Amino acid sequence: MRVSIIVFSMLMFFALSVVPVMADEMISFKAGYLSLSPEGEFAVFSGGVGTKVDMEDDLGFDDSEEFMAEAAVQLGSFRLTAGYLPLKFSGSGSTTGIIFNGQPFVGTVDSDVDIDLYDVGLTWYLLNFDDLPVRLQLGPEVSVKYVEADISMRSITASESESVSVPVPTIGLRGRVGISDFLGLVGRVGYLEYDHNSFLDADAQLEFSPLPLVGIFAGYRYLDIEVDESDVFLDVTFDGPYGGAFIRF
Repeated sequence: MRVSIIVFSMLMFFALSVVPVMADEMISFKAGYLSLSPEGEFAVFSGGVGTKVDMEDDLGFDDSEEFMAEAAVQLGSFRLTAGYLPLKFSGSGSTTGIIFNGQPFVGTVDSDVDIDLYDVGLTWYLLNFDDLPVRLQLGPEVSVKYVEADISMRSITASESESVSVPVPTIGLRGRVGISDFLGLVGRVGYLEYDHNSFLDADAQLEFSPLPLVGIFAGYRYLDIEVDESDVFLDVTFDGPYGGAFIRF
């Protein structure tokens, strides 16, 4: 995780360092609180043997309620963004038999799934109209999601954990409609599938800024993540609302 934080910090430093050479730059920072509900299956195999565990039906996983952060730099028709989203889910249940990382688990089982999601994207607004009744911006976005997942399982007699890190690039669209000087609607969607890994990220957000430099936002996010890497299997979806505040200059 330490390496990922260093890489993320370097990307943010680059994004901010290139701003002074641009004529119409804009920097923004967002921080908020997000609540996501989990659905899907996970497993950790050993020698090809393992049990797929349903997050809701088998272990009754709770929602993840964590802080989120995003920074962005507007470079003319280009927008560079970097975001961080921690996801922490936990649950417990009674089972007649689960094989996790080669270890059998019987009876009452506790489990945690922790995911750190780093997201760096570049958007090119091919459509950028400010002379319409509303301002319209729309263009393709290329993004890289770096997923760090830690999965653990515990019972009275056993305890096992496993970690996996995988980068997943996505290609999609980002758009913004400026309804007025203080109200805007933002949306983005990205997807890519390769080598048994896939990532779908959809986000809709409403921004309200009664003052030029500060504002609040609220939205809804949907994530569909599939990872099959190093004996770790994840086929999960997370969705839910979020809100927060932002500054820009």
